[in-house]
Amino acid sequence: MNRPAAGGVPAKFTQGSTMRHVIVMTATGSIGLVAIFVVDLLNLFYIAQLGEQELAAAIGYAGTLLFFLTSFSIGLSIAGTALVARALGAGDREKARRIGTSSLLLVAVSMTVLSLCLLPFSARLLGLIGATGRTLAIADRFLWFVMPATGFLGLGMMYSSILRAVGDAQRAMWVTLTGGVVTAILDPILIFVLGLGVDGAAITSIISRMAMAAIGLHGVTYVHRLTTRPTLAGIAADIRPLAGIAVPAVLTNVATPVGNGVVTAMIARYGDSAVAGWAVLGRLVPVAFGAFFALSGSVGPIMGQNVGARLFSRVRQTLVDSLIFLSLYGIAVWLALMALSPHIVALFDATGGAAAVISFFCVYASLGWAFNGAVFVGNAAFNNLGFPTYSTALNWGRATIGTIPFAYAGAWLMGPARGAEGIIAGQAVGGILFAILSMIVCFRVIDRIALRAPDEPPLPPASPSAQSPFTSGKGATAGS
Repeated sequence: MNRPAAGGVPAKFTQGSTMRHVIVMTATGSIGLVAIFVVDLLNLFYIAQLGEQELAAAIGYAGTLLFFLTSFSIGLSIAGTALVARALGAGDREKARRIGTSSLLLVAVSMTVLSLCLLPFSARLLGLIGATGRTLAIADRFLWFVMPATGFLGLGMMYSSILRAVGDAQRAMWVTLTGGVVTAILDPILIFVLGLGVDGAAITSIISRMAMAAIGLHGVTYVHRLTTRPTLAGIAADIRPLAGIAVPAVLTNVATPVGNGVVTAMIARYGDSAVAGWAVLGRLVPVAFGAFFALSGSVGPIMGQNVGARLFSRVRQTLVDSLIFLSLYGIAVWLALMALSPHIVALFDATGGAAAVISFFCVYASLGWAFNGAVFVGNAAFNNLGFPTYSTALNWGRATIGTIPFAYAGAWLMGPARGAEGIIAGQAVGGILFAILSMIVCFRVIDRIALRAPDEPPLPPASPSAQSPFTSGKGATAGS
């Protein structure tokens, strides 16, 4: 039976249709995310109009490393979302405020330190994924502009996550939407009007990240009052449960950019033209499949509140509803990309290897992304059910076993002339297999948890006592 949270705290996801919550949260989340992704795509479009293939390739290489930092930030925000949502679902608002504050401090310090530690090695890292010569120099300069502002990106993402955890999808949307609007306005001015080129794109990125953090601060602190004065005792109390989710979540999320870096290095063997096409796909995919990214962030709070309220049947139904949504949306996007493929190639003035890579993905490999969405949702479910290490294992399996041998096999089967396309095909096939595996494991976990005694308390996230559902008659529950 559905029941409201204790203490008069509204836990909106514990009541009403789970499908409605999935659609509303995903739709509002998609608007903000897709706004950023569209502007990111326009950013590359503007750079492509400068007429130098090296510039587009440089943005692609730099984006591969920035993707690593973004994934790290997402991993941290998953921990904050899960624990704040669980505290609200259980009716403990003061605990939610304390955890929200600790989460913000964690992401600000961690992202700033990580970016400053990586910056001195940026050129070497770019070289490892295939950048050379002028392309490497342009990409490295871009990173030296943008990476120091990573802390603002982390804050913006954490603020947005906390707003989703409390159920304020609209304000969470505006955090990311603001970054998109700022970029849309400043990009053409700095790149073309002021003639700053790639430097202009980098400066815009910095300003947009600061704007995201400012809007998030207003929503979380001044509207919902979900922060409090930090204390050493509070931080000490929160750091272990946050780390319990954050460490495996970060490990889970960085697997994707690692796999992406391997694919980028493999495609680099076919020249800057192929990398430029790969860079376009790196911006096109988030736009086309933005709802998948939004859904993975929306499922966490919905499941988290229901776990906190001990409504496990709603947790399972949320997963089922998410898969229905993913299937319908994924097929629709695949058909749209197939029809628009020639126009996308023409829009970016892509020729040669770049045109071949873009066309192949739109017509064939994009269908694999309908399955990748299942991996995202599975990750959110594992994090909220007390099995975050399952997300880690499956994501790293997909990034290694599900990527490298399949990509090599695809390149070999397609031959030297179409090797870059073969790499993309192999990556897609491996992703499909791991998406199916992820869902099988996820449903097994939920079924085991449903057998727990009604009065048995849920275990904390990543508890050492959480046993595998394949080896024990008991599971564990926890607060993406």
